[in-house]
Amino acid sequence: MDFAALFALSMSPLELVIRGTALYWFLIFIFRVAVPRNIGEITIADVLLLVLIADASQNAMAGGYTSVTDGFVLIVTLVGWSAAFDWLAFRFPAIQKILEPPPIILIRHGRILHKNLRKEFMTVDELKAKLREHGIEDLMRVKAAYLESDGQFSVIEVDGNVSDKGGSTDNRVI
Repeated sequence: MDFAALFALSMSPLELVIRGTALYWFLIFIFRVAVPRNIGEITIADVLLLVLIADASQNAMAGGYTSVTDGFVLIVTLVGWSAAFDWLAFRFPAIQKILEPPPIILIRHGRILHKNLRKEFMTVDELKAKLREHGIEDLMRVKAAYLESDGQFSVIEVDGNVSDKGGSTDNRVI
């Protein structure tokens, strides 16, 4: 085994520094200025975009492309498609239904919907842990609990004064 080749540079250190710096500043611009998002809003499409950008960035930094600009063009293309799909989903509800899954109800009127839990590979213990995070220990306090399309867990509680006959409810999302 040739240890010298293991640590040899394939391009000049200055070129590596310039490529890394250019790509870093470009990605900072893309993620902080062009595509601002709250961290709680990351979806599967966002994760896919990040993976693809990471691959394109790696090739641009390591020299898989002949220029850093090749990487910039690919990254802008990926971000452009992502923004286009977000815009289409916002403007056209029919497209939103295709691109974003609907929330899945896990509890309805205090009863666990085991069929929906199985679809999501969620155990009753995991569901109860999510309820405890929302300060709920008794299933009968839950009017509805949903697994949202972004992976968040939301709960609508029954008002404390509700009778078995279906009195008033409080529709606060907790």
